[in-house]
Amino acid sequence: MTIPKAKAVALISGGLDSLLAAHVAIEQGVHVEGINFFTGFCVEGHTHAIRKQDRSKPKRNNALWVAEQLGIKLHIIDIIEEYKAVVFNPRYGYGANLNPCLDCKIFMVRKAHEWCLKQGFDFIVTGEVIGQRPMSQRKDTMPVVSRQSGAEDRLLRPLCAKNLPPTLPEREGWVDREKLYDFSGRSRKPQMALAARFGFKDYAQPAGGCCFLTDAQYSSKLADLWRSRGEKRYELDDIMLLKVGRHFRPKPGFKVIVAREEGEGKFLQGYRKQFLSLSTTSHPGPLALIDGEVEPADIELAARLISRYSKGRNEEKVEVEVRQPDGSSHQLRVQPLAPSDIPEAWHL
Repeated sequence: MTIPKAKAVALISGGLDSLLAAHVAIEQGVHVEGINFFTGFCVEGHTHAIRKQDRSKPKRNNALWVAEQLGIKLHIIDIIEEYKAVVFNPRYGYGANLNPCLDCKIFMVRKAHEWCLKQGFDFIVTGEVIGQRPMSQRKDTMPVVSRQSGAEDRLLRPLCAKNLPPTLPEREGWVDREKLYDFSGRSRKPQMALAARFGFKDYAQPAGGCCFLTDAQYSSKLADLWRSRGEKRYELDDIMLLKVGRHFRPKPGFKVIVAREEGEGKFLQGYRKQFLSLSTTSHPGPLALIDGEVEPADIELAARLISRYSKGRNEEKVEVEVRQPDGSSHQLRVQPLAPSDIPEAWHL
């Protein structure tokens, strides 16, 4: 009589840890499928695709790449709307920036557990390592994730399992505890050595992470967005635009987003039917969007600002096209701002 394989779903972020954790389970004969939750904040591949910087990095979805390396099925699930509650009101608070790390981990494990119950899977695999993250991966918070998510002891962390009490998969013999690991701390050298042993190369930066809520500059822009709207609110377009261009807020009521290079300019063109846009016509220069309510004097100020980033920055006058979302437009001739005319407080 053939004993059916245990089935596990692995949280696949696209990083090295989740790659290794899933592989360890697969090595032990477990049927593994991956799950990747799309929050909107993990858009690293998007920014790499439109910017010249990091051209040497593969322009790929790292979660899909990991699934391909493992030879497993990957389920990508959109949780953008549900995730807003986690970002707006994290029970356990934010990290150094606007990252609700512990609440995020609880939420994702809970969603994975719900998926397991519906699909008839036995347990959950994550790449967590004790001591690696200051909020969500401490020895005292790991039980909180297991308990608050509802997964309890169906949550297996193969990379640090020997530092934790045995879980159901270990007690049931679905996995051999002796073939699990006891990694701890922030060093990634053990994981990198294990990756080499397994033959994995070209994986995502092991100390990285693609959640932009951990980025100080991005979080500052998001907080500014909330202040300008008088409430915590965002849509997917907001998330994307916060990663593109130079952001200036000359006045509380409006913001100017100025493309830094050709790829960003092309990306911003896709929003010209949603925002008032400006571009220099007498000299090569960037495309810019205005987000907010503006008066004619504000538009002129924005035109002078983008002229500063054009080839006509040292000219007496630069011509700028002001285009409305409906396609109508008019021209302005403006004097470019000098660097000293752009206060540091404008920069977001």
